[in-house]
Amino acid sequence: MVDTLPSIGYAAPPRFHPAVWPLTAHADDEGRLCIGEVPLPDIADEFRTPTYVLDEADFRARARRYRHALRGAEVVYAGKSLLTIAVARWAREEGLSVDVCSAGELATALAAGVKPARIIMHGNAKSDDELRSAVRVGVGRIVVDSCIEIAYLAGLVPRRQRVLVRVTPDIDIHGHHAVTTGVSDQKFGFTLDAGRAAEAVARVLAHPNLDLIGLHCHIGSQVADAALYGEAIRRMIAAMADIRARHGVILTELNIGGGHAIPYLPGDPELDLDELAGVIDDALDAACAAEHFPRPAIVVEPGRAISARAGVTLYEVQAVKTQPGGRTFVAVDGGMSDNPRVALYDAKYTVALANRHSLSPRQRVTVAGRHCESGDEIARDVELPADVHPGDLLAVACTGAYHHSMASNYNMVGRPPLVAVNDGRARELVRRETIADLLARDRG
Repeated sequence: MVDTLPSIGYAAPPRFHPAVWPLTAHADDEGRLCIGEVPLPDIADEFRTPTYVLDEADFRARARRYRHALRGAEVVYAGKSLLTIAVARWAREEGLSVDVCSAGELATALAAGVKPARIIMHGNAKSDDELRSAVRVGVGRIVVDSCIEIAYLAGLVPRRQRVLVRVTPDIDIHGHHAVTTGVSDQKFGFTLDAGRAAEAVARVLAHPNLDLIGLHCHIGSQVADAALYGEAIRRMIAAMADIRARHGVILTELNIGGGHAIPYLPGDPELDLDELAGVIDDALDAACAAEHFPRPAIVVEPGRAISARAGVTLYEVQAVKTQPGGRTFVAVDGGMSDNPRVALYDAKYTVALANRHSLSPRQRVTVAGRHCESGDEIARDVELPADVHPGDLLAVACTGAYHHSMASNYNMVGRPPLVAVNDGRARELVRRETIADLLARDRG
């Protein structure tokens, strides 16, 4: 009927809402979801399910959008959201630096050809080996997070190493406790109150081989209010002015982290990059004028905001079960081993039938995982066609961040492959983990 009466199509909500699905997502003539001009059923046929699918064009477009909107800032891709050799290479080719928080992430960035000078080393509990690796390759900056780490690093560096001190600006985003990192009572950084940050700065300045160039902060994740970054800038510039007064040192770099909100469901709030750019400029102008402090270079570290919407996870329906007087469960062949965010954060997701377009009425269902946990759910109270059945393919949107990177082997299930799509071509970035891979580490 939509084909007969096009005006109905204009009024109907889009099947794949552009706010949450990859930029190239669309339905073909057979009703199949296509990404990067590749039908997802073809992905399932070649790589099986579950599979992470990544839209290269979407990732690159969002990286370019950051560089365009925040022209006065250095944009650093937060590798913890999603990092493979190919992904790090895309970030490098789009002009982004990369931040890492482990020896594995560092090795991946280097393998992708990211110049060490464009790498920032993070982590609140870096080991001696990780610090040694970062120093050996000559990473551009190391963000120090504890007094003992400062001492370790000072003993390792054979030459001047640029560092930043991570400061907690005491800004509460009123989110889930696991994503609120800007308040004092959490594990990251040095608090401004009680003199903790001032003590850390003094310790760094006491070591001749540690070159303190600036401060770092991260106020949390899924931050939609740009004004909160303005408040963080004002507090951090005041801290930098205090360091100048105490030590006669002018810091030249301010890293305000990432945590930029993206929608997982249509209508969810999203951080406006143009608004953020204006807030950054206004806050810097006001704070630097108030403190008579020279304007520092600004660094931002988006991760999820670049990778999340590029990713889709493809599952096959294994069973459909309706409990008497209860919910209808659509069980799929993945779950909390490939998406732990539902259990960790009560995250919400958009789900769609990917292999066909159904004209059946829609019903509310719970998409359940395969693992031996009652809380193993992909999505609760989502609408799917009433005729969904075993063998159908479901696609879950916005899975490009903190899915591949947080996957586990619960129930001895191998982790899914990561497949990139672009211009009608699919290529495997990371292969599926096999039972042989799992047994190879078992020395029993």
